[in-house]
Amino acid sequence: MNILKTIGRTRALFDEDVTNHASELVSVISQSRILVIGGAGTIGQAVTREFFKRDPKALHVVDISENNMVELVRDIRSTLGYGSGDFQTLPLDVNSRYFDAFIESQPDYDIVCNLSALKHVRSEKDPYTLMRMLEVNVFNTVKTARQAAAMGARKYFAVSTDKAANPVNLMGGSKRIMEKFLHRESANIPVSMARFANVAFSDGSLLHGFNQRLMKRQPISAPDDVKRYFVTPQESGELCMMSAVFGENLDIFFPHQDGELELTKFSDIAIRFLEGHGYEPVPCATEDEARNRAAELIAQRKWPVYFFTSDTTGEKAYEEFFMGNETLDFDRFQSLGVIKNQPDFDSTALEAFEAGIAALRQSPGPWKKSDIVDWYLTLLPELSHEEKGKYLDSRM
Repeated sequence: MNILKTIGRTRALFDEDVTNHASELVSVISQSRILVIGGAGTIGQAVTREFFKRDPKALHVVDISENNMVELVRDIRSTLGYGSGDFQTLPLDVNSRYFDAFIESQPDYDIVCNLSALKHVRSEKDPYTLMRMLEVNVFNTVKTARQAAAMGARKYFAVSTDKAANPVNLMGGSKRIMEKFLHRESANIPVSMARFANVAFSDGSLLHGFNQRLMKRQPISAPDDVKRYFVTPQESGELCMMSAVFGENLDIFFPHQDGELELTKFSDIAIRFLEGHGYEPVPCATEDEARNRAAELIAQRKWPVYFFTSDTTGEKAYEEFFMGNETLDFDRFQSLGVIKNQPDFDSTALEAFEAGIAALRQSPGPWKKSDIVDWYLTLLPELSHEEKGKYLDSRM
């Protein structure tokens, strides 16, 4: 499958920027000890590969997904082979004593990259998962940024999201809150970030679901009114690497290429995906029709598709990488935009948020989602979150 053609693009975004800075990338990375947190997801694996290509002194990868870590090692050994540095993968939770003990046992790292995240809008449907989202996306970030600062690391990198720009869902809001906390932490360590487009066919994404439906011979379903930007897995790794190496304090990198990176509807991608696999998409009026006709149509090299108008909580019709009041630099790189920031935070508000969420965490259940949303609003009064009473889990 041609990923670029499927997502409606013609060429890779960052080849020119990576080539122009090739010698600098090798010079920095080959002399660095690097820790990648959350390295077993699609973006984390891509970032790990980009670092590994440039033979760092040490490359240690931490993630709670033991199986994905095994596949990461197999993939690297089967393609890139072996480097001269110390390469380790460890199935550890960063919010554990085991992770802390490992860090204490190691020489200091030069670069710490945090790719761990709860990234799905569907994960904000209940207060319990939402609290874990804040723990992973915000408080674990603060913890690991402080550990990086304590060891004297040159850079702490954290992945954000395009959904943090003018957020309408609580996942995007959690990443925007993370950015605010990192403004505070940047007083002790240089911090850079990246806001992402959707990573095509990343684990758990709707496009990854297309592959699963094809393998299981099941109908494909997608909204026909939601537009997103898409980058490839390799581009996601390159974007993070460039920010981690070249980002100045509080820089946020994002993909930028007029005429090449355009908003694309999920339904259009579904059609190109099926055509690329030799199937004719057949629109169905309902989910039931799509399910009932699957065997019949697939036998004819056709595929049932159900396209619908989005009506679930947290969905945004389109995505954007920056907000109107942010300072932008489009001159430094060819296909990378940079949001330039100066430290700007309210310590009292951040401390109150930490204390409020900690109190909720210690309180007996049942918890109320509205209480958590109220704390969001103390830091994000602009959050335009609308509860519709329906979530993506109610969709095929």
